[in-house]
Amino acid sequence: MSQESQNFNDNQEIDLSQISKKIGGFFEGISNRFFRGILFVKRNLIVLSILVVVGVIAGYILDKKIKQFDHQIIVLPNFGSTDYLYSKIELINSKIIEKDTVFLRDVVGIKDAKKIKKIKITPITDVYKFIENKAENFELIKLMAEDGDIKKIIQDQVTSKNYPYHSITFTTTKLTSNEKSVKPILDYLNNSEYYKAIQKQYLYNVNNKIQANDTVIAQIDRVLNSFSNTVNSNKNDKLVYYNENSQLNDVIKTKNDLIYEQGSNRLNLINLSEIIKENSSTINIKNTDALNGNLKYLLPLLLVFGFILLAYFKKFYSKQLLKNK
Repeated sequence: MSQESQNFNDNQEIDLSQISKKIGGFFEGISNRFFRGILFVKRNLIVLSILVVVGVIAGYILDKKIKQFDHQIIVLPNFGSTDYLYSKIELINSKIIEKDTVFLRDVVGIKDAKKIKKIKITPITDVYKFIENKAENFELIKLMAEDGDIKKIIQDQVTSKNYPYHSITFTTTKLTSNEKSVKPILDYLNNSEYYKAIQKQYLYNVNNKIQANDTVIAQIDRVLNSFSNTVNSNKNDKLVYYNENSQLNDVIKTKNDLIYEQGSNRLNLINLSEIIKENSSTINIKNTDALNGNLKYLLPLLLVFGFILLAYFKKFYSKQLLKNK
């Protein structure tokens, strides 16, 4: 029994010794590689320094020449024109990809058409605006949420296209202005005979509604004035109960509802002045993503990395050549 115990302890000591040697060898290998790296830098210090300087200068020059600017237009599509809006933006983007500057310049009207690189449209997620004063939309969201993740439903393409506001973003390689890019894009989007006809009829209906509501409000005012005159000419205790035995409260409520509706209608007339109504625009935001403006840092690293890679390839090639001789 003691002999077996002694053998077990010896085996444990051997295993621990081997593990210790492997760990030591691993760290020694790392230190050797690190030292060889120092020697490589020392041998090629002048070349590496030249590459860094050249990379910084070339990157700085390229950063000055290669610039990109982002621009955003927030729009409100009216008269059910959301799908029309998306299809038009996709068409413009396809022409940009095809480098069809004739279409972009002559049809869309974009000046410096060669300088525009891409355009896209995305909905501005605002579920509160989606359900505001729209009970059917609220019920729809509730119904869809019962069968799935509410976050996915809110961001779903079908749902998000029904949000009121959408963001059109495009990129150019030089500074632009509203006259050169934003206005031509909006003019192109608003150039639809079909939606112009719908807009005309819609505005006619809204104006008629405003006039009709004004007439009803004037009639209600006459009723209220008549009642006020009656109260003033017949002041007695019985008239205290007159308000409870009449529909005066309903008349006053109707007037308040009509006044609120009139306010909404007049605000709508502002938004309905265009098929695709511009809410706001922001232009000439310098794009600093990825390589833009960072070449003076990235180019030296790429040159140094390429030199090191080439040196190791030459060393590998030389070793393989000696093996094959």
